[in-house]
Amino acid sequence: MQRRHFLKNSSLSVMAIGSVKTFLNNPLSHVQMELQDMTRDVKPLERVDYQKRLARARRVMEEKGIDGLLLTGATNMSYFLNMSWWRSERLFGAIINTEGDPIWVCPAFEAERAQEVIQFGSDIRTWEENESPYDLVAGIMSDLKGRTLAIGPTVRNFVVEGIRSSRKGYGLNLMDGAMVTDACRGIKTDKELTYMDLANRITKMAYRDAFGKLEKGMTTGDLGQHIRAAHASMGTSGGGGPLFGPLSAFPHGSRERRDLQDGDTILVDGGCSIEGYRSDVTRTIVFGTPTDKQKRVFDAVLKAQQAAMKAVRPGVPCGEIDWVARKVIEDAGFGPGYTYFAHRLGHGIGMEGHEYPYLVQGNPLKLQPGMTFSNEPGIYMYGEFGVRIEDCFVVTGDGGRYLGGLLTSSIDQPFVETS
Repeated sequence: MQRRHFLKNSSLSVMAIGSVKTFLNNPLSHVQMELQDMTRDVKPLERVDYQKRLARARRVMEEKGIDGLLLTGATNMSYFLNMSWWRSERLFGAIINTEGDPIWVCPAFEAERAQEVIQFGSDIRTWEENESPYDLVAGIMSDLKGRTLAIGPTVRNFVVEGIRSSRKGYGLNLMDGAMVTDACRGIKTDKELTYMDLANRITKMAYRDAFGKLEKGMTTGDLGQHIRAAHASMGTSGGGGPLFGPLSAFPHGSRERRDLQDGDTILVDGGCSIEGYRSDVTRTIVFGTPTDKQKRVFDAVLKAQQAAMKAVRPGVPCGEIDWVARKVIEDAGFGPGYTYFAHRLGHGIGMEGHEYPYLVQGNPLKLQPGMTFSNEPGIYMYGEFGVRIEDCFVVTGDGGRYLGGLLTSSIDQPFVETS
């Protein structure tokens, strides 16, 4: 399904409201917008999508000389096998291999349950409570005539050590499986990008709706509830964590409580999920009339975000994008280094809110079309306020494209529709 088809209902729901300055400067005014379910036409992933993912994994494994890839219950199992399974002290997992369908490792007493939910592969190898699952893993690799087993990056260490010390695992070469999972998950398909486009748009619309309900004296919990309710009205579960006044200088929040006062900086960071694909959006506004300092800091952060986006194109190292944004902030007088812009510029995003790869100084990885990131410069001054602007984007063939539209153009225009 084409992206424009997925989003056509959302475009009908997005009504231009002009400058948000009116309701930001008047804490008692509300902007009323009708929010509609925007998820009704979303189509889930199909079996063929997972088959393509498995085929891609096998190609990468062959290129790297990997015979098997062990995955246990976590996001990677969901991504490749459409399978959710809890993690415990008992090993349950799948070995994706280059010879055929995945082979499963399962506690014997869970075999019936496993047969109900496994969708890819029918070879389920079981182990009794008095037997070693690690010997079973080593035996599977022997049957595959494979000596190199890649370990999924979220497989826990006791599993790795169990395989390493298995009496049947002698000579088995264990490798980091991230080289396989990252290569697959790091490049998004058109369908995945459609989910992310919609998720980011919904979160931005939810913020916009909630900002129209700001009132002096409201708590961060009040604003958070408005954001959750707006997400729900649009058909998904999502939220945002508001910070008011000096507490906005804490990039990921503070234990302190502050109710909303005139002149407060408001920073909200949050997101939602569409078919398992995440949004991540931060907006900073001022309740009332911003001071000259608030404007100066905000403008520096916005210019840094804009400069970073202009630098995005295939072949550019991830670390260079961070450097571009950081230099803008330093040149504005908020440096050096991490003094005020205290974190990396961005992170990868997809099925997890933070995932490979990362826009951070020193990262030589070159951008490729289909990679998705957050672009979130910030300036944080403890005891005063903080500013962060965050939008997610995808690397395209000749640059980058923001996901979800509704970008910030100024301190009093946090949601501007773009063409």
